[in-house]
Amino acid sequence: MTEPDATAPLDRGRWADGRVETVAPGVHRVALPLPNDGLRAVNVYLLEEDDGIVMIDGGWAIPESRKSLEAAMAAIGHDLGEITDILVTHIHRDHYTQAVDLRRLVGARVHLGADERPSLEALADARHQQHTDTVRSLRGNGAPELADRIERTPPPDFDAGLWEAPDRWLAAGSLPLSRRTLRVVPTPGHTRGHVVYLDEAGGLLFSGDHVLPHITPSIGLEPRTAELPLCDYLDSLQRMTAFADARLLPAHGPVAPSAHARVAELQAHHHMRLEQALTALGDASRHAFAVAERLRWTRREVPFGNLDDFNQALAVRETAAHLDVLAARGRVVRFQAEGGIVLYSSADRP
Repeated sequence: MTEPDATAPLDRGRWADGRVETVAPGVHRVALPLPNDGLRAVNVYLLEEDDGIVMIDGGWAIPESRKSLEAAMAAIGHDLGEITDILVTHIHRDHYTQAVDLRRLVGARVHLGADERPSLEALADARHQQHTDTVRSLRGNGAPELADRIERTPPPDFDAGLWEAPDRWLAAGSLPLSRRTLRVVPTPGHTRGHVVYLDEAGGLLFSGDHVLPHITPSIGLEPRTAELPLCDYLDSLQRMTAFADARLLPAHGPVAPSAHARVAELQAHHHMRLEQALTALGDASRHAFAVAERLRWTRREVPFGNLDDFNQALAVRETAAHLDVLAARGRVVRFQAEGGIVLYSSADRP
């Protein structure tokens, strides 16, 4: 941990090294560790306000994360007891669970987008199995063997109490703080209730997982998935262009100079991926699993068969999401075959 340094932005390889980065006067980025997670770390942001510290996102409730946060607070001359509010972008555990933990510890108020309520209620039910929606989706998209393997995988440690309800459900609109005003912008897609926080006067976008600098976020990975999450996501990306450009302060990865530039890259990526899915569908009727097998994955163009089970499951769901967008746009026909499996065929097929 080093002292804040506003003059030395972190590069792609060093953003998760644990130091405090001052990204604007009174605004500090802290990368908190994640357990065995390919994302390496999650950024939380500490906003110095007149009556204490407002956090954006809470991190994952593990001892290592709490220790890193305590050190970061000390580095900027504060302590955990000064955290008054935690503005969470969405309900994934690396963003929400430590917010609940800090509320219990220091009394901080937790704020969350209102459209996360259905998924939060499912997560707060200890009977909810996190695998259930994924397994059901895989079976419906033609991947029963993969579904069986996922179902046999022991679920991660799960404390339903860490998904307690927030103190405040947020809707779109202005959120005044003592030193700045944030605009709450609903950005469904990654989850149905994802929100970003825009400091228009300061030119800062706290983007959560909606806009990430080097990866494309997963879509609809939640207990209560929207009907067309990728359509929602693409609409949410376009919504970002209605506001003036701002510095991108993401949840994973380094700060970037232009949110609009990254939005354009993400839009281009999904346009390309839609065309690739259509090509992979070809002239046959196929389910999403069969289409996913014909595509390459990640920036390294990895064959589907080289992915582990978890990433194969993500790939099938992502492929289905792209095919559903093509169906919504009239370029693909979607229908249900025997056994409840969803099939797709080109709308131009004779």
